[in-house]
Amino acid sequence: MEKINVGLVGFGTVGGGVARALIEKSAHIERLVGAKVSLKVICDNNLRRKRAVKVNKKILTNDINRVVGNPDIDIVVELIGGIHPAKEFVLKAIKSGQHVVTANKALITEHGQEIFDAANKAGVEVFYEASVGGGIPIIKAMREGLVANEIDTILGIVNGTSNYILSCMAEEGLSFSDALDQAKKKGYAERNPALDIEGYDSAHKLAILALLGFGKFVKIDDIYVEGILDISQNDIRYADEFGYAIKLLAIAKRNGKDLEVRVHPTLLSKEHLLANVNGVYNAIYVHGDMVGGTLFYGRGAGQSPAASSVVGDVIDLARNLRFNTVGRVPIYMKDKSINRISRMDEIEASYYIRISCIDKPGILGKIAGILGRHKISIASVGQKERKKARIVPVVMMTHEAKEKNMRQALDEIDRLSAIRRKTVAIRVER
Repeated sequence: MEKINVGLVGFGTVGGGVARALIEKSAHIERLVGAKVSLKVICDNNLRRKRAVKVNKKILTNDINRVVGNPDIDIVVELIGGIHPAKEFVLKAIKSGQHVVTANKALITEHGQEIFDAANKAGVEVFYEASVGGGIPIIKAMREGLVANEIDTILGIVNGTSNYILSCMAEEGLSFSDALDQAKKKGYAERNPALDIEGYDSAHKLAILALLGFGKFVKIDDIYVEGILDISQNDIRYADEFGYAIKLLAIAKRNGKDLEVRVHPTLLSKEHLLANVNGVYNAIYVHGDMVGGTLFYGRGAGQSPAASSVVGDVIDLARNLRFNTVGRVPIYMKDKSINRISRMDEIEASYYIRISCIDKPGILGKIAGILGRHKISIASVGQKERKKARIVPVVMMTHEAKEKNMRQALDEIDRLSAIRRKTVAIRVER
Protein backbone atom coordinates (compact mmCIF):
# COMPACT_ATOMS: atom_id res chain seq x y z
CA MET A 1 0.00 0.00 0.00
CA GLU A 2 1.63 3.21 -1.20
CA LYS A 3 -0.87 5.66 0.32
CA ILE A 4 -2.80 5.39 3.59
CA ASN A 5 -5.75 7.68 4.21
CA VAL A 6 -6.83 8.78 7.68
CA GLY A 7 -10.25 10.07 8.72
CA LEU A 8 -10.53 12.03 11.98
CA VAL A 9 -13.77 12.04 13.98
CA GLY A 10 -13.66 14.80 16.60
CA PHE A 11 -11.83 18.09 16.10
CA GLY A 12 -11.51 19.31 19.66
CA THR A 13 -8.35 19.90 21.68
CA VAL A 14 -6.72 16.52 21.05
CA GLY A 15 -8.14 16.29 17.54
CA GLY A 16 -6.53 19.64 16.72
CA GLY A 17 -3.18 18.36 17.96
CA VAL A 18 -3.51 15.18 15.88
CA ALA A 19 -4.44 17.14 12.76
CA ARG A 20 -1.49 19.49 13.26
CA ALA A 21 0.96 16.61 13.65
CA LEU A 22 -0.34 14.67 10.64
CA ILE A 23 -0.10 17.79 8.46
CA GLU A 24 3.11 19.39 9.73
CA LYS A 25 5.00 16.11 10.17
CA SER A 26 3.77 14.47 6.99
CA ALA A 27 7.25 14.15 5.44
CA HIS A 28 8.67 12.71 8.66
CA ILE A 29 5.79 10.24 8.96
CA GLU A 30 6.19 9.18 5.33
CA ARG A 31 9.88 8.38 5.97
CA LEU A 32 8.94 6.30 9.01
CA VAL A 33 6.16 4.38 7.27
CA GLY A 34 7.53 4.08 3.76
CA ALA A 35 4.22 5.34 2.38
CA LYS A 36 2.31 8.61 2.37
CA VAL A 37 -0.10 8.97 5.30
CA SER A 38 -2.72 11.55 4.39
CA LEU A 39 -5.33 13.24 6.59
CA LYS A 40 -8.21 12.94 4.16
CA VAL A 41 -11.30 13.99 6.15
CA ILE A 42 -12.09 15.66 9.49
CA CYS A 43 -15.61 15.24 10.84
CA ASP A 44 -16.97 17.40 13.67
CA ASN A 45 -20.40 18.65 14.69
CA ASN A 46 -19.13 22.23 15.12
CA LEU A 47 -17.13 23.44 12.15
CA ARG A 48 -17.37 27.15 13.07
CA ARG A 49 -15.34 26.90 16.27
CA LYS A 50 -11.99 28.68 16.07
CA ARG A 51 -9.02 26.34 16.27
CA ALA A 52 -5.29 26.87 16.59
CA VAL A 53 -4.57 24.66 13.58
CA LYS A 54 -5.52 25.63 10.04
CA VAL A 55 -6.71 22.95 7.65
CA ASN A 56 -8.07 22.95 4.13
CA LYS A 57 -11.82 23.60 4.43
CA LYS A 58 -12.46 20.97 1.77
CA ILE A 59 -11.54 18.19 4.20
CA LEU A 60 -13.95 19.42 6.90
CA THR A 61 -17.39 17.85 7.18
CA ASN A 62 -20.21 17.19 9.61
CA ASP A 63 -21.25 14.09 7.65
CA ILE A 64 -19.93 11.03 9.54
CA ASN A 65 -20.40 8.87 6.45
CA ARG A 66 -17.52 10.66 4.75
CA VAL A 67 -15.29 8.97 7.34
CA VAL A 68 -16.95 5.90 8.83
CA GLY A 69 -17.78 3.32 6.17
CA ASN A 70 -16.01 5.30 3.44
CA PRO A 71 -13.89 2.76 1.49
CA ASP A 72 -11.32 5.49 0.74
CA ILE A 73 -10.49 5.83 4.47
CA ASP A 74 -8.11 3.19 5.82
CA ILE A 75 -7.76 4.39 9.44
CA VAL A 76 -10.53 6.01 11.49
CA VAL A 77 -9.36 8.08 14.47
CA GLU A 78 -12.16 8.46 17.05
CA LEU A 79 -11.69 11.40 19.42
CA ILE A 80 -15.22 12.42 20.39
CA GLY A 81 -15.18 10.60 23.73
CA GLY A 82 -18.07 9.11 25.67
CA ILE A 83 -19.94 5.93 24.85
CA HIS A 84 -22.59 7.02 22.34
CA PRO A 85 -22.32 7.61 19.42
CA ALA A 86 -18.61 6.70 19.64
CA LYS A 87 -19.39 2.99 20.07
CA GLU A 88 -21.65 2.94 17.02
CA PHE A 89 -19.07 4.78 14.90
CA VAL A 90 -16.25 2.43 15.96
CA LEU A 91 -18.25 -0.75 15.36
CA LYS A 92 -19.44 0.48 11.96
CA ALA A 93 -15.84 1.32 10.98
CA ILE A 94 -14.68 -2.14 12.04
CA LYS A 95 -17.46 -3.89 10.13
CA SER A 96 -16.54 -1.78 7.09
CA GLY A 97 -12.97 -3.12 7.25
CA GLN A 98 -11.46 0.10 8.61
CA HIS A 99 -8.80 0.13 11.30
CA VAL A 100 -9.44 2.25 14.39
CA VAL A 101 -7.37 4.46 16.68
CA THR A 102 -9.12 5.82 19.77
CA ALA A 103 -8.27 7.69 22.97
CA ASN A 104 -11.61 6.74 24.53
CA LYS A 105 -10.92 5.06 27.88
CA ALA A 106 -14.60 4.81 28.83
CA LEU A 107 -15.44 3.10 25.55
CA ILE A 108 -12.59 0.58 25.85
CA THR A 109 -13.45 -0.14 29.49
CA GLU A 110 -17.19 -0.53 29.03
CA HIS A 111 -17.29 -2.19 25.59
CA GLY A 112 -13.73 -3.29 24.86
CA GLN A 113 -14.51 -6.99 24.63
CA GLU A 114 -17.27 -6.45 22.07
CA ILE A 115 -15.11 -4.05 20.05
CA PHE A 116 -11.99 -6.25 20.13
CA ASP A 117 -13.93 -9.38 19.23
CA ALA A 118 -15.53 -7.54 16.29
CA ALA A 119 -12.08 -6.34 15.16
CA ASN A 120 -10.63 -9.86 15.33
CA LYS A 121 -13.57 -11.19 13.32
CA ALA A 122 -13.17 -8.45 10.69
CA GLY A 123 -9.38 -8.82 10.52
CA VAL A 124 -8.72 -5.21 11.49
CA GLU A 125 -6.86 -3.58 14.38
CA VAL A 126 -7.89 -1.26 17.21
CA PHE A 127 -5.16 0.83 18.87
CA TYR A 128 -5.80 2.86 22.03
CA GLU A 129 -2.49 4.12 23.43
CA ALA A 130 -3.84 7.54 24.45
CA SER A 131 -6.56 6.00 26.64
CA VAL A 132 -4.12 5.62 29.57
CA GLY A 133 -1.33 7.93 30.62
CA GLY A 134 -1.58 10.56 27.89
CA GLY A 135 1.80 10.59 26.16
CA ILE A 136 3.27 7.69 28.16
CA PRO A 137 3.66 4.63 25.87
CA ILE A 138 2.47 2.21 28.56
CA ILE A 139 0.09 0.21 26.37
CA LYS A 140 2.68 -0.53 23.71
CA ALA A 141 5.17 -1.45 26.43
CA MET A 142 2.75 -3.92 27.99
CA ARG A 143 1.52 -5.36 24.68
CA GLU A 144 5.03 -5.85 23.33
CA GLY A 145 7.98 -4.87 25.51
CA LEU A 146 6.96 -6.79 28.64
CA VAL A 147 5.28 -9.84 27.10
CA ALA A 148 8.05 -12.18 28.30
CA ASN A 149 7.03 -11.39 31.87
CA GLU A 150 4.30 -12.61 34.14
CA ILE A 151 3.05 -9.39 35.69
CA ASP A 152 2.17 -9.51 39.38
CA THR A 153 1.68 -5.84 40.27
CA ILE A 154 0.56 -2.64 38.56
CA LEU A 155 0.48 0.62 40.53
CA GLY A 156 -0.54 3.80 38.75
CA ILE A 157 -0.86 7.51 39.34
CA VAL A 158 -3.08 7.97 36.31
CA ASN A 159 -5.14 11.08 37.06
CA GLY A 160 -3.30 14.38 36.76
CA THR A 161 -6.02 16.45 38.41
CA SER A 162 -5.99 14.49 41.66
CA ASN A 163 -2.22 14.28 41.68
CA TYR A 164 -1.96 18.05 41.21
CA ILE A 165 -4.36 18.66 44.11
CA LEU A 166 -2.50 16.33 46.48
CA SER A 167 0.84 17.84 45.39
CA CYS A 168 -0.41 21.38 46.14
CA MET A 169 -1.64 20.26 49.54
CA ALA A 170 1.77 18.73 50.32
CA GLU A 171 4.02 21.40 48.83
CA GLU A 172 2.04 24.60 49.46
CA GLY A 173 0.06 23.66 52.56
CA LEU A 174 -3.27 24.30 50.82
CA SER A 175 -6.57 22.83 51.92
CA PHE A 176 -8.31 20.42 49.58
CA SER A 177 -10.84 23.04 48.44
CA ASP A 178 -8.14 25.68 47.82
CA ALA A 179 -6.01 23.21 45.89
CA LEU A 180 -9.03 22.23 43.77
CA ASP A 181 -9.79 25.90 43.04
CA GLN A 182 -6.19 26.41 41.95
CA ALA A 183 -6.39 23.36 39.67
CA LYS A 184 -9.52 24.81 38.04
CA LYS A 185 -7.90 28.22 37.53
CA LYS A 186 -4.89 26.62 35.82
CA GLY A 187 -7.07 24.46 33.62
CA TYR A 188 -6.02 21.18 35.25
CA ALA A 189 -9.53 20.45 36.56
CA GLU A 190 -12.90 20.55 34.84
CA ARG A 191 -15.72 22.71 36.17
CA ASN A 192 -17.21 19.46 37.40
CA PRO A 193 -14.17 17.42 38.45
CA ALA A 194 -16.17 14.56 40.01
CA LEU A 195 -14.79 11.80 37.75
CA ASP A 196 -11.25 12.83 38.66
CA ILE A 197 -11.45 13.49 42.39
CA GLU A 198 -13.87 10.62 43.08
CA GLY A 199 -11.50 8.15 41.41
CA TYR A 200 -13.61 6.93 38.48
CA ASP A 201 -11.30 8.27 35.78
CA SER A 202 -8.49 6.26 37.38
CA ALA A 203 -10.76 3.21 37.57
CA HIS A 204 -11.42 3.27 33.82
CA LYS A 205 -7.70 3.39 33.16
CA LEU A 206 -7.03 0.63 35.69
CA ALA A 207 -9.47 -1.67 33.89
CA ILE A 208 -7.43 -1.24 30.69
CA LEU A 209 -4.13 -1.84 32.48
CA ALA A 210 -5.58 -4.96 34.15
CA LEU A 211 -6.58 -6.34 30.75
CA LEU A 212 -3.08 -5.78 29.39
CA GLY A 213 -1.26 -7.04 32.46
CA PHE A 214 -3.47 -9.94 33.46
CA GLY A 215 -5.60 -10.79 30.41
CA LYS A 216 -8.82 -10.20 32.33
CA PHE A 217 -11.73 -7.97 31.32
CA VAL A 218 -12.66 -6.06 34.46
CA LYS A 219 -15.95 -4.23 34.89
CA ILE A 220 -16.02 -0.87 36.62
CA ASP A 221 -18.42 -2.33 39.17
CA ASP A 222 -15.73 -4.88 40.10
CA ILE A 223 -13.24 -2.13 41.00
CA TYR A 224 -13.31 -0.68 44.52
CA VAL A 225 -13.22 3.10 44.07
CA GLU A 226 -12.53 5.72 46.71
CA GLY A 227 -11.63 9.34 45.91
CA ILE A 228 -9.61 12.03 47.63
CA LEU A 229 -12.41 14.25 48.95
CA ASP A 230 -11.84 13.22 52.59
CA ILE A 231 -8.08 13.88 52.57
CA SER A 232 -7.27 16.83 54.82
CA GLN A 233 -4.20 18.96 55.28
CA ASN A 234 -3.72 17.18 58.62
CA ASP A 235 -3.50 13.81 56.85
CA ILE A 236 -0.90 15.18 54.45
CA ARG A 237 1.14 16.54 57.35
CA TYR A 238 0.89 13.50 59.62
CA ALA A 239 1.74 11.14 56.74
CA ASP A 240 4.82 13.25 56.06
CA GLU A 241 5.88 12.92 59.71
CA PHE A 242 5.68 9.14 59.36
CA GLY A 243 7.80 9.28 56.17
CA TYR A 244 4.98 8.87 53.65
CA ALA A 245 3.34 10.75 50.77
CA ILE A 246 -0.37 10.39 49.93
CA LYS A 247 -1.26 9.54 46.32
CA LEU A 248 -4.45 8.47 44.56
CA LEU A 249 -3.33 5.05 43.38
CA ALA A 250 -4.79 2.62 40.87
CA ILE A 251 -3.77 -0.87 42.00
CA ALA A 252 -3.95 -4.26 40.29
CA LYS A 253 -2.32 -7.29 41.91
CA ARG A 254 -2.30 -10.99 41.15
CA ASN A 255 -2.77 -13.21 44.20
CA GLY A 256 -2.61 -16.76 42.90
CA LYS A 257 -5.74 -17.17 40.80
CA ASP A 258 -7.36 -14.01 42.18
CA LEU A 259 -6.97 -10.44 40.97
CA GLU A 260 -7.19 -7.33 43.17
CA VAL A 261 -8.37 -4.15 41.42
CA ARG A 262 -8.87 -1.01 43.48
CA VAL A 263 -8.49 2.78 43.38
CA HIS A 264 -8.05 4.77 46.58
CA PRO A 265 -5.79 7.25 48.39
CA THR A 266 -2.65 5.44 49.48
CA LEU A 267 0.31 6.15 51.72
CA LEU A 268 3.56 5.51 49.88
CA SER A 269 6.98 5.50 51.51
CA LYS A 270 8.95 8.52 50.31
CA GLU A 271 11.51 6.04 49.01
CA HIS A 272 8.98 4.50 46.63
CA LEU A 273 9.42 5.43 42.97
CA LEU A 274 5.86 6.78 42.75
CA ALA A 275 6.05 8.95 45.88
CA ASN A 276 7.90 11.73 44.07
CA VAL A 277 5.59 11.93 41.05
CA ASN A 278 4.04 15.35 41.51
CA GLY A 279 1.89 17.93 39.76
CA VAL A 280 -0.05 16.86 36.68
CA TYR A 281 2.39 14.10 35.84
CA ASN A 282 1.35 10.45 35.60
CA ALA A 283 3.39 7.34 36.32
CA ILE A 284 2.75 3.62 36.12
CA TYR A 285 4.84 1.08 38.02
CA VAL A 286 4.79 -2.44 36.58
CA HIS A 287 6.49 -5.42 38.25
CA GLY A 288 7.26 -8.54 36.24
CA ASP A 289 8.90 -11.82 37.17
CA MET A 290 11.86 -11.28 34.82
CA VAL A 291 12.32 -7.53 34.58
CA GLY A 292 11.50 -6.67 38.19
CA GLY A 293 10.14 -3.17 38.78
CA THR A 294 9.75 -0.72 35.90
CA LEU A 295 8.44 2.85 35.90
CA PHE A 296 6.78 4.73 33.05
CA TYR A 297 6.56 8.47 33.67
CA GLY A 298 5.35 11.52 31.76
CA ARG A 299 2.58 13.99 31.10
CA GLY A 300 -0.77 12.32 31.51
CA ALA A 301 -2.97 14.89 29.77
CA GLY A 302 -2.95 17.82 27.41
CA GLN A 303 -3.10 18.30 23.67
CA SER A 304 0.46 17.42 22.71
CA PRO A 305 1.00 14.35 24.95
CA ALA A 306 -2.32 12.78 23.93
CA ALA A 307 -1.77 13.65 20.27
CA SER A 308 1.69 12.06 20.48
CA SER A 309 0.13 8.74 21.46
CA VAL A 310 -2.66 8.95 18.87
CA VAL A 311 -0.28 9.76 16.03
CA GLY A 312 2.08 7.03 17.25
CA ASP A 313 -0.80 4.57 16.88
CA VAL A 314 -1.57 5.88 13.39
CA ILE A 315 2.06 5.34 12.39
CA ASP A 316 2.09 1.81 13.82
CA LEU A 317 -1.10 0.95 11.97
CA ALA A 318 0.16 2.53 8.76
CA ARG A 319 3.32 0.43 8.96
CA ASN A 320 1.24 -2.71 9.41
CA LEU A 321 -0.79 -1.79 6.33
CA ARG A 322 2.30 -0.86 4.33
CA PHE A 323 4.06 -4.17 5.04
CA ASN A 324 0.95 -6.38 5.26
CA THR A 325 1.54 -7.26 8.93
CA VAL A 326 -1.92 -6.50 10.31
CA GLY A 327 -2.56 -8.65 13.37
CA ARG A 328 1.12 -9.14 14.15
CA VAL A 329 0.44 -8.24 17.79
CA PRO A 330 -2.86 -9.49 19.28
CA ILE A 331 -5.20 -6.76 20.51
CA TYR A 332 -5.26 -8.56 23.85
CA MET A 333 -4.34 -11.96 25.26
CA LYS A 334 -6.88 -13.67 27.52
CA ASP A 335 -5.39 -15.32 30.60
CA LYS A 336 -7.60 -18.13 31.90
CA SER A 337 -5.47 -18.53 35.04
CA ILE A 338 -7.30 -15.62 36.71
CA ASN A 339 -10.47 -17.12 38.14
CA ARG A 340 -12.03 -14.25 40.03
CA ILE A 341 -11.81 -10.64 41.16
CA SER A 342 -11.06 -10.38 44.87
CA ARG A 343 -13.65 -8.72 47.07
CA MET A 344 -12.41 -5.60 48.80
CA ASP A 345 -13.07 -7.02 52.26
CA GLU A 346 -10.61 -9.85 51.49
CA ILE A 347 -7.54 -7.70 50.88
CA GLU A 348 -4.82 -7.20 53.47
CA ALA A 349 -2.98 -3.93 54.04
CA SER A 350 -1.36 -1.77 56.66
CA TYR A 351 -3.33 1.33 57.58
CA TYR A 352 -2.93 4.94 58.66
CA ILE A 353 -5.81 5.87 60.99
CA ARG A 354 -6.78 9.36 62.20
CA ILE A 355 -9.31 9.43 65.04
CA SER A 356 -10.89 12.68 66.31
CA CYS A 357 -11.86 12.21 69.94
CA ILE A 358 -12.37 13.98 73.24
CA ASP A 359 -9.16 14.17 75.25
CA LYS A 360 -10.02 12.18 78.34
CA PRO A 361 -8.43 9.28 80.26
CA GLY A 362 -9.03 5.77 78.99
CA ILE A 363 -10.07 6.54 75.41
CA LEU A 364 -6.83 5.29 73.89
CA GLY A 365 -7.19 2.05 75.81
CA LYS A 366 -10.75 1.56 74.50
CA ILE A 367 -9.63 2.17 70.91
CA ALA A 368 -6.68 -0.21 71.25
CA GLY A 369 -8.97 -2.83 72.76
CA ILE A 370 -11.39 -2.62 69.83
CA LEU A 371 -8.56 -2.92 67.32
CA GLY A 372 -7.14 -5.89 69.20
CA ARG A 373 -10.47 -7.72 69.26
CA HIS A 374 -10.59 -7.37 65.48
CA LYS A 375 -7.06 -8.78 65.10
CA ILE A 376 -5.48 -5.43 64.24
CA SER A 377 -2.03 -4.76 65.66
CA ILE A 378 -0.83 -1.19 66.24
CA ALA A 379 2.65 -0.36 64.90
CA SER A 380 2.83 3.21 66.26
CA VAL A 381 0.52 5.79 67.80
CA GLY A 382 0.65 9.52 68.51
CA GLN A 383 -1.71 12.06 70.05
CA LYS A 384 -1.45 15.35 68.18
CA GLU A 385 -2.06 18.99 69.11
CA ARG A 386 -3.84 19.01 72.46
CA LYS A 387 -6.28 21.90 72.39
CA LYS A 388 -8.51 23.70 74.84
CA ALA A 389 -11.50 22.39 72.88
CA ARG A 390 -10.43 18.95 74.11
CA ILE A 391 -11.00 17.35 70.67
CA VAL A 392 -7.68 15.97 69.54
CA PRO A 393 -6.49 13.84 66.63
CA VAL A 394 -5.05 10.44 67.49
CA VAL A 395 -2.95 9.05 64.66
CA MET A 396 -2.02 5.38 64.34
CA MET A 397 -0.12 3.16 61.94
CA THR A 398 -1.09 -0.50 61.95
CA HIS A 399 0.50 -3.72 60.85
CA GLU A 400 -1.19 -5.68 58.05
CA ALA A 401 -4.83 -6.45 58.68
CA LYS A 402 -7.82 -7.64 56.69
CA GLU A 403 -10.00 -4.92 55.22
CA LYS A 404 -13.13 -6.57 56.63
CA ASN A 405 -11.68 -6.52 60.16
CA MET A 406 -10.60 -2.90 59.79
CA ARG A 407 -14.05 -1.75 58.64
CA GLN A 408 -15.75 -3.54 61.51
CA ALA A 409 -13.30 -2.04 64.01
CA LEU A 410 -13.76 1.49 62.66
CA ASP A 411 -17.54 1.16 62.80
CA GLU A 412 -17.25 0.17 66.46
CA ILE A 413 -14.76 2.95 67.23
CA ASP A 414 -16.97 5.59 65.61
CA ARG A 415 -19.86 4.56 67.85
CA LEU A 416 -17.89 5.49 70.99
CA SER A 417 -19.31 8.55 72.74
CA ALA A 418 -15.87 10.21 72.78
CA ILE A 419 -15.52 10.17 68.96
CA ARG A 420 -16.50 13.48 67.36
CA ARG A 421 -15.83 12.90 63.63
CA LYS A 422 -15.80 9.91 61.31
CA THR A 423 -12.45 8.15 61.53
CA VAL A 424 -10.20 8.44 58.47
CA ALA A 425 -8.36 5.29 57.35
CA ILE A 426 -5.87 5.26 54.46
CA ARG A 427 -4.19 2.10 53.19
CA VAL A 428 -0.41 1.84 52.97
CA GLU A 429 1.48 0.43 49.97
CA ARG A 430 5.01 -0.73 50.69
